[in-house]
Amino acid sequence: MAVKIRLARRGRKKAAQFDIVVADSRAPRDGRFIEKIGTYDPNTNPASINFDGEKAFDWIMKGAQPTDTVRAMLSYRGVLYRKHLQLGVIKGAIAQDVADQRYADWKEQKDAKIEGKRTTIGTAKEEARKSALAAESKVKEARAEAIRKKNTPAPTEAPAAEGETTEAEATAETTDEAGA
Repeated sequence: MAVKIRLARRGRKKAAQFDIVVADSRAPRDGRFIEKIGTYDPNTNPASINFDGEKAFDWIMKGAQPTDTVRAMLSYRGVLYRKHLQLGVIKGAIAQDVADQRYADWKEQKDAKIEGKRTTIGTAKEEARKSALAAESKVKEARAEAIRKKNTPAPTEAPAAEGETTEAEATAETTDEAGA
């Protein structure tokens, strides 16, 4: 019996979520499986990969073959690196405590990198929201100013006081004097 670690689809149309399962390679994709070891949600950013690393490691060491997608996930989470180190321990190339320390160091760096990506995405999203809010408030203020100007009556010129002549009257008087 060939055992595979693969994805089983669930979720609604165009919003797929997957279970990471250990199954006989002859079983249907969404059919019978031996054990469910985790879930995968590609709809989030970054994609949510939740699985039991110990169970995945045990199945890999027993000879279960992951599919390409699951292999990428196992590599991303360090299960394949851990297998590599464990094979070195079995062959006598390195000691178990050295292998454990290397894996712990790698895991710490990887977790920091993942958290940095989440923080960067969250910060970018927050900045985009703030800039959109600022642009919206500028548009709102411009509209309010346009409405205020529209509703304010235009200033009319006050009639000239006695003894003061306006330019138009002064021009008319000079024209009359020149013609008479």
